Amino acid sequence: MTTYKVGYIVGSLATRSINRTLARALIRLAPPELQFNEIPIKDLPLYSYDYDSDFPAEGKALKDAIAAADAILFVTPEYNRSIPGGLKNAIDWASRPWGENSFTHKPSAVIGASPGAIGTAVAQQSLRGVLSYCNSPQMNAPEAYIRFKPEVFTPEGEVTDAHTQEFLRRFMKEYRDHIVRVLTVLPPRL
Repeated sequence: MTTYKVGYIVGSLATRSINRTLARALIRLAPPELQFNEIPIKDLPLYSYDYDSDFPAEGKALKDAIAAADAILFVTPEYNRSIPGGLKNAIDWASRPWGENSFTHKPSAVIGASPGAIGTAVAQQSLRGVLSYCNSPQMNAPEAYIRFKPEVFTPEGEVTDAHTQEFLRRFMKEYRDHIVRVLTVLPPRL
């Protein structure tokens, strides 16, 4: 059985983020071929091209973590109808300096949770546009806009609702299949 290293980025910087809880649930429900490692983003300074000639340790660590992963999973909240500033900052760091975009040919998927009825639909669309520019092949379906309910998700990432559990399990199986397809078809990154 081939295993794939998945780096996951939680878009919220909050320790008790519901999206961190969702990430725990996804890891529990994922196929065994997927191995997960969180890629932290909270300690990154604000990106400026002034750093391009001498990346700080936090920027190098981010790029190294992405390089070590076969694929990236974004688990993000929605802030003001878009992606959180910390997540956008991390993507800016990872895609620089010019010509050294860490997301090129790196398969990705986007998911997120919110207490609101539309989940993170608008943030996900915003993130998809950014990832498209970054040349990251995205899993476009199934889409997953999760309405977070504390009675459905335990803090440890257990999912108590059978329907939600099966939906997330299928999402992760589709993600595994997407990773396999992309890594089989695309040439290695130059």
